Amino acid sequence: MKLLHVDSSPLGTNSVSRQLSARIVAEWQASHPGTVVEHLDLAADAPTHLNADSLGFRLPAGGTPSAVQQRENAVSERLVSQFLAADVIVLGAPMYNFSVPTQLKAWIDRIAQAGRTFRYTAAGPEGLAGGKTVIVAATRGGKYTGSPIAQHQDGYLQLIFGFFGITDVRFVHAEGLSMGEDAKVAALAQAEVQIAAMTAEEAALA
Repeated sequence: MKLLHVDSSPLGTNSVSRQLSARIVAEWQASHPGTVVEHLDLAADAPTHLNADSLGFRLPAGGTPSAVQQRENAVSERLVSQFLAADVIVLGAPMYNFSVPTQLKAWIDRIAQAGRTFRYTAAGPEGLAGGKTVIVAATRGGKYTGSPIAQHQDGYLQLIFGFFGITDVRFVHAEGLSMGEDAKVAALAQAEVQIAAMTAEEAALA
């Protein structure tokens, strides 16, 4: 089994999403011995945002990419191949300005490739990356569960991975992290409860 561990927060050791994603990975390895983990740190190695050159992988058939486009295509190919090879993706996704970090969006734009992770058919779009499990460590400074604001984080990630054909998308939440030390401690404790419950469920299925 291959697990892709993706972090997107630039806060290093001060990042709660990194703390939680690492905990999730450790618990997954404990309940699934032999899991091979690959770590992708988008804060240290983020792809550039899509532009005329990095859209090269979408050139019409027979089109000749420039040297710059070839380099950008290689980045996109590396990222989408890494994603497709993984059975499990653990994703650290903090909320920044009511959305996901720009580094995470840039990664998603690179792996959203027609013919690789999805395709269009006469019946509509079809995901090509099904059968994977995605676990998101979703962190927030405020409390937004049940609010439309959460849809810009949870809803977006559920939508895009669903578009890729992935139906097993799970969330571990820690919110209210900027609302005082007591709120932060309570949020982390609740996140640990969620991780423990998920681990117990996995152990029961093993």
